[in-house]
Amino acid sequence: MTESRDRRTAVLAAAAKAKSQNKTRDAEQAIRRLIKRGEPITFQAVQREAGVSHAFLYNHPELRQRIENLRSRPRPNTTEAPTDSDSTLVITLTRQIADLKKQHHQQLLALRDALERAHGENLDLRRELARRGANQSPTNAVSIATSFSTA
Repeated sequence: MTESRDRRTAVLAAAAKAKSQNKTRDAEQAIRRLIKRGEPITFQAVQREAGVSHAFLYNHPELRQRIENLRSRPRPNTTEAPTDSDSTLVITLTRQIADLKKQHHQQLLALRDALERAHGENLDLRRELARRGANQSPTNAVSIATSFSTA
């Protein structure tokens, strides 16, 4: 019994480590994207871009130090006027793409949140059905689910 428990514990620890490594990679990539776009490097910007929490960034010393260093570094002046219309068009389109990516990211987060809520509601309904008894007739189960969702 303890061997099985030890194995499960090891599997969970490995999964947690992999998840942390993935989040660290996502944060590093987010920092690179922000630098490439010339946006200010702040904890909030990295958090939004990478989809990680403030606590995650603050609890990882290497990420925290990097963000603090980049945040204090002066940004290059990007307000210089372009010399030709092609450059203006490229800059405008690049900004529009960046805005669309932000909008897409926000929509994706909203959809994930809605999906999590729906899964939670589904789980609650299943538990309620199980609590009331699995031996009830299917029509009775439908009426239970309907009354539960309207309550």
